[in-house]
Amino acid sequence: MALIAVFGSFIYITPSFMENVPGWWSKILPKDKISLGLDLQGGIHLTLDVKVLKAVENHIERMVEELKQEFRTEKLRYKIMERSGSDGISIVLMRDEDRAAFEKLIRPFTNDFKLTYTGRDGTVSYNMFLEDREIKRVERMAVDQALETIRNRIDQFGVSEPDIRPQQGNRILVQLPGVKDAQRAVNIINKTALLEFKLVDEDNSLEDALKGNAPAGSRIYYEISGGPGTSMPERKTPYLLKDRTVLTGEYITDARIQFEPQFNEPYVALNFNTVGAKIFERITGENIKKRLAIVLDGNVYSAPVIQDKIAGGKAQITGRFSVEEARDLAIVLRAGALPAPVVVIEERTVGPSLGKDSIDRGIKSMIIGGAIVIIFMILYYGLSGLIADFALLFNIMFILAGLAAFNATLTLPGIAGIVLTIGMAVDANILIFERIREEIRSGQFPVAAIDNGYKKALVTILDANITTLIVALVLFQFGTGPVRGFAVTLSIGIISNLFTAIFLARIAFDYLYVNKKIKKISI
Repeated sequence: MALIAVFGSFIYITPSFMENVPGWWSKILPKDKISLGLDLQGGIHLTLDVKVLKAVENHIERMVEELKQEFRTEKLRYKIMERSGSDGISIVLMRDEDRAAFEKLIRPFTNDFKLTYTGRDGTVSYNMFLEDREIKRVERMAVDQALETIRNRIDQFGVSEPDIRPQQGNRILVQLPGVKDAQRAVNIINKTALLEFKLVDEDNSLEDALKGNAPAGSRIYYEISGGPGTSMPERKTPYLLKDRTVLTGEYITDARIQFEPQFNEPYVALNFNTVGAKIFERITGENIKKRLAIVLDGNVYSAPVIQDKIAGGKAQITGRFSVEEARDLAIVLRAGALPAPVVVIEERTVGPSLGKDSIDRGIKSMIIGGAIVIIFMILYYGLSGLIADFALLFNIMFILAGLAAFNATLTLPGIAGIVLTIGMAVDANILIFERIREEIRSGQFPVAAIDNGYKKALVTILDANITTLIVALVLFQFGTGPVRGFAVTLSIGIISNLFTAIFLARIAFDYLYVNKKIKKISI
């Protein structure tokens, strides 16, 4: 068992100490390296603020559209139905005789809204205001959804061991170890990713609209190409689009980068779910030879002519993309739209030089602390101390192997946990050695003294280590980044400490004093 543990640990830590492992190794053996935290390898630290008020407004807008649909179904007529403020809806009916039907229709909504009749001077008007508890629920959900969406985007961005967690209020902390392109990461996180399909208004004049005479129900959108980061000057191409969105990105099940075969230009291929596929087929079937604009976050990406009804739930976004731009667009579309805008309120970049300095200091502290412990154990306990030192080296190897095996992140506090484990590791051996000394003083033979020393020290060792392990697990469960990094290495260190002190060191004692039959214990 001990040989299996040692061999397995060697297998897991080898990739971390080799630049490139052989090809055959990657196919059959673990190839993951120990992941370094932000404080060790550098990266990006962001604090984001979720604009939850916008989430409430979006919720109200959806309710307005839902009510309009209900009105059409029930054949009720209204003069005005629009959002009022950030949390209310104003409704003005055309006929007084529709009041009873309206109040019956609105009854299911009154659990979340407070309905007030405000009619006077012959008008039939109502105000609906979202209840405070419902506002808090929407805000809380907006933060939770933003957290999940950002996590999905970062996972697909390919960052190893990102730290993404909520903070007090409506803020989210994002730490991305190893990321050097801060602006690209911010762009992926911050993109709203609201994908809309809108029909081009071909019945009215684009020139008149550009002069400020846009027709009701239509507005100007732009396709922006070139500009900063490209070799082309910025160019804005205007489109007159109908306000009504015929399809949104909420029906997307997949988005992938592909390449056009003739010119090898990248584009984003979309797949819709069953409902989205039916809607897309109906839209394309009803608007053959018309142009359908693809709009992301208010910018037009393309406006192709619909040549025929498109079945199968597939579409594509074309444009003058670079490969990186197309890949990033596919990431945000796959991960979904943010429920509310997210603003970066703090951005820090930790340079790799600072991380290297932290690693050097951490390693130096381990070497100095370990050397002091090793020398003390040899001087005070002789050959037994040397056995404890070998067990300590295996203990450190097991900790590093555990970090690689569980894909845990090594942070600066994690290095502190390893240093603490070094002290705790010899503590267990000291308890055993002192017990063995007591047995020898009482006249026991070496084999019996070793056996009794291990048996009598076992309860004390287990008690001390298990209680510490419980504390480490609590720190991991309820702590934040640096605290969790400390708890990870401490937890793995305690478990490996029990194994090395109770089993590995005991094997060495049995080999020397039982098999070799050495009569005097060097302790």
